[in-house]
Amino acid sequence: MIPPRGGVRKGWQEGHVVVAPDKFRGSLTAPEVAAHLAAGLRAARPDVPVVTVPVADGGEGTVAALVASGYSGLQTNVTGPVGNPVVASFAMRSDQTAVIELAEASGLRRLPGRASATTAMTATSVGTGQLIRTAVMRGARRVVLGLGGSACTDGGAGMLTALGAKLLDGYGRPLPPGGAALRRLARIDTSEMLRVPVVVASDVDNPLLGQRGAAQIFGPQKGAGPREIEALEAGLARFSEIARRELGVDEADARGAGAAGGVGFAALAFLGAAVRPGIEIILEQLDFARVLAGARLVITGEGSLDEQTLNGKAPVGVAREAWRAEVPVIAVSGRRTIDRDLLRRFGIDNAYALTDIEPDPHMCISHAGPLLEQLAHSLAVVHLDRPLTRTT
Repeated sequence: MIPPRGGVRKGWQEGHVVVAPDKFRGSLTAPEVAAHLAAGLRAARPDVPVVTVPVADGGEGTVAALVASGYSGLQTNVTGPVGNPVVASFAMRSDQTAVIELAEASGLRRLPGRASATTAMTATSVGTGQLIRTAVMRGARRVVLGLGGSACTDGGAGMLTALGAKLLDGYGRPLPPGGAALRRLARIDTSEMLRVPVVVASDVDNPLLGQRGAAQIFGPQKGAGPREIEALEAGLARFSEIARRELGVDEADARGAGAAGGVGFAALAFLGAAVRPGIEIILEQLDFARVLAGARLVITGEGSLDEQTLNGKAPVGVAREAWRAEVPVIAVSGRRTIDRDLLRRFGIDNAYALTDIEPDPHMCISHAGPLLEQLAHSLAVVHLDRPLTRTT
């Protein structure tokens, strides 16, 4: 949480407005949310400069947010989570940093049908490894890997094979894709594996195994039932055991090892990755501190302001950076289930939801763009003519 600050926040009287929202899931991308908010602000106060900086927390929508802010967007053909062909995007900038979003190649949204017990057992992260390899071939010397929304529970085995590792059974044969096959793992050969510095962007702190591990916590949302969870847990445990025995790596209990079905484990154990909060990394990539200089107000938000928002999601990360710059923050959302007093403890001075002006949640989803413009118009009238204050 952020320490309280009394009095008027510096910067409200003049300067630009920074619009830095995350996506409204199921409705609008982060760049679309930012564009609608900016349109409403400009309609009300055309004299006030507005700077749009769509943000993300490392999960779905991260690449789109960075491309909207000036990164180069590149595409390549990769293998989807169940072997289906996928055209996936990644982002690069001139300093040879590539930002790769696992959901682009290996996400639930890339399944050709619904998640099921079968896909839970066989889904692979190989497409994510192919994205990393392609980025390196195109000049990347550092990779930011955003984890979230995965279809796989393979411990990152598929990603490693795409980078050149060999995961073999007792007969020296390559394992088939998926987490269940890891139960037959006997040997790991990384002698020809491509290595590149990796930073993992994730807010998940789960370990690889156990009651809070990748299979038991995240397996059900990927179609796994009790039998599948047991098989996937056994496969991940075997993977961890062989990695420790043959390579001397022991990261199963590390913070974030269970992220994205255990892809966090592979990044930590085999690529030497560091895990950091996703929004923190993305704001660094966007040079957000520079954008805040001289700002009078920040407007952030996401589809739902709820208890999960407080666990390091994008609005709280934006508010933390704005607090350091002494710029006041307003959050907007489709709906809000936490009170304003609690949000203020996390640096958000005020919060509004589309349900404040349209009680029908279905309308809020289907007409989110016009409603955001209407809400932004009202916010400009109220907040750009007088200061926001915070009481201690």
